[in-house]
Amino acid sequence: MSEQFRDVSPEDAELQPIIEGLFGEYAARYGDYFSKDAEVELTEWYLAPQGLFIVLERDGEIIATGAYKPFDERTAEIKRIWTNKSLRQQGLAGRVVQELERRAVLAGYSQIYLTTGFRQPEAVRLYLSQGYQPQFDLNRDPEEYSQPPFDGRLRFTKTLVREAFSQTA
Repeated sequence: MSEQFRDVSPEDAELQPIIEGLFGEYAARYGDYFSKDAEVELTEWYLAPQGLFIVLERDGEIIATGAYKPFDERTAEIKRIWTNKSLRQQGLAGRVVQELERRAVLAGYSQIYLTTGFRQPEAVRLYLSQGYQPQFDLNRDPEEYSQPPFDGRLRFTKTLVREAFSQTA
């Protein structure tokens, strides 16, 4: 069993069914909650040197994805974390996040920012397990974040320490 990370463009044809599936999962969880202020996404945000879109492959099959784009000069924003449904709960998303962090440091970023939705407890657990700091009250019912003045997004930040990655790279 051979696994490797590979850089891709978010427009690559092989990714389209995965991206559509990811958005399908969001629609199943949230209905049209997030569609009212749909995000504008530009491909160039996810291309080097400022951004990155990666896939984790096992024996040539894409089993997980992740990306980052610039949030500000020092901060990369993680997006599109996805794992094949049949392979979840095996640490693959954590590996993708760690690779994105490593690559963000190499690209000169010192901070990571990300959001997840209020109905994604598994994502909250993932980011907490990876050392991300919640910018919201973990003791509050996540559904409360779907009501004004909130926008449904649960925000996290993490400071990247270059030295932590020089030992693993």
